[in-house]
Amino acid sequence: MADKAYTGRIVVDPVTRIEGHLKIDVSVRNGVVDNAWSSTQLFRGLEIIVKGRPPEDVHNYVQRACGVCTTTHSLTSIRAVENAMGFKAPPAAELVRHLILATLIVHDHLVHFYHLHSLDFCDVANALKADPVAAAKLASEVSGRDVPPGDLFVVHGRLKKFVDAGQLGWLDNAYFLGGHPAYRLSPEENLVVAANYIEALRVQMKIAKAMAIFAGKNPHSQTMRVGGVTCYEALRPERLAEFRALYEECRTFINHNYLGDLTILGRRYPEVAAYGRTTNYMDFSDFHDPETGKDPFFRGGVLWGHAIGKTEELDPAQIQEHLSRGWYKPGPPAHPYDGVTDPDYTGYDPNGHYSWSKAPRYKGEAVETGALARRLIAYSRGEQETVTRMDAWLAACKLKQENLFSTMGRTAARMVESVILMNRVQGWLNDLEDRAKAGPVEIYREWTMPDEAKGVGFCAVTRGGLSHWIRIEKGKTANYQMVVPSTWNLGPRCDKGKPSAVEQSLMGNPVLDPDRPVELLRTVHSFDPCIACSVHVLHAGGKRSFRIL
Repeated sequence: MADKAYTGRIVVDPVTRIEGHLKIDVSVRNGVVDNAWSSTQLFRGLEIIVKGRPPEDVHNYVQRACGVCTTTHSLTSIRAVENAMGFKAPPAAELVRHLILATLIVHDHLVHFYHLHSLDFCDVANALKADPVAAAKLASEVSGRDVPPGDLFVVHGRLKKFVDAGQLGWLDNAYFLGGHPAYRLSPEENLVVAANYIEALRVQMKIAKAMAIFAGKNPHSQTMRVGGVTCYEALRPERLAEFRALYEECRTFINHNYLGDLTILGRRYPEVAAYGRTTNYMDFSDFHDPETGKDPFFRGGVLWGHAIGKTEELDPAQIQEHLSRGWYKPGPPAHPYDGVTDPDYTGYDPNGHYSWSKAPRYKGEAVETGALARRLIAYSRGEQETVTRMDAWLAACKLKQENLFSTMGRTAARMVESVILMNRVQGWLNDLEDRAKAGPVEIYREWTMPDEAKGVGFCAVTRGGLSHWIRIEKGKTANYQMVVPSTWNLGPRCDKGKPSAVEQSLMGNPVLDPDRPVELLRTVHSFDPCIACSVHVLHAGGKRSFRIL
């Protein structure tokens, strides 16, 4: 640890997961970040690949953009094409799509928190000092369910064997080893979170299996098509019952363990609920009524600043993508229908071009999108379940409403959204079961592709508002643009020099130890920007070192 407050540059590169690579570059003055740059380090180019292809086939290509959020790109592409055709899928097909999307979002939230984010807070080695009986008492208190001490004794023993064997693997250089001033959970709290980390490995597999009943497989759905879905076998009573059993098991873990762990973190890390703030919030509507296509369960909109209670409806015409700081041939800000993807790599220059990401803006402003944006918009509109659950979490952690606008608030919003979605899944499943019992269920309709058309598909996915924009000419894909959540959140500055959401969120972050800047990773990870388990860190002008973040 540094002896005095650090002043200088810190670069985290790459922050990776299977979808791509991210570089975070920050300037620190007296131990606090005063400037930040987010650089996407991988060129996708899928928009180029699908040009000239049949519109109904595009979803199979674009869902390969990511093996983590899997089906979301497929569903959004299908919605874009159906929008261009003026087509509405059968209600039962929409219910199936709801169930696939909802289980996917919950699966992603769970994996993100436990397996990509929790070790920013949990010191696994310190858990060996815990009293399993006291840990069980704590787990029972925060989760609202009885946790037998024997369960924690088993986990404690497994962790001890793991550490004693010297087989830490990718944790061998973990930030918490040897102590870190930013890690403050007690041994018992560390043991509780570590136990749930292990249990969540099993639970996420169950959620993925439930999704695959309707999707055909996970990742990458094989049953969704332009026109509906084709999972006829999944509508048999025994398959629906299998989905329900898997869903109920996962729901129990989310409603108790996941909620309990966020209560522990919220109580112990109040400073993480004071930094990581962005300026504006936006997301799209989703989970519309399957019969009418109206009344979305997730109601989109925009929240300007932090004025709870003041939201506005979203106008898609106000979306533009800026190119001036990305590695693309220059051009004016453009609406996605008119967007161009023409790469032009010129090297990393934080004062010029520094990212493969474009810079989406709404009415010229950067906005954050994702679970926090959705819950804040719902909270502002007084949607009862969101208000009740957010307020309950704040009260349990002794935090205030203003703390929702933070790194910790962003992480807690994913938990709240998971609880809300899992409760709603029951209603959609009941509806689908009733339709299946009533007789033959229509889940696919024939369609006719127009020669000339344009359409857009919106989807409220795990990481935020996703949109696909298509132009059809002579029955083929003439132009295709994907504006993805990580582009909104992790893009570069725009034509006017305004920083993106993650760049805003990093400014003001403390850095206690520049060699182990876990505070930066807590904020970056809270956006779930497709992170892998290891990155390396270097100080500008210094030597490169490999670390676990």
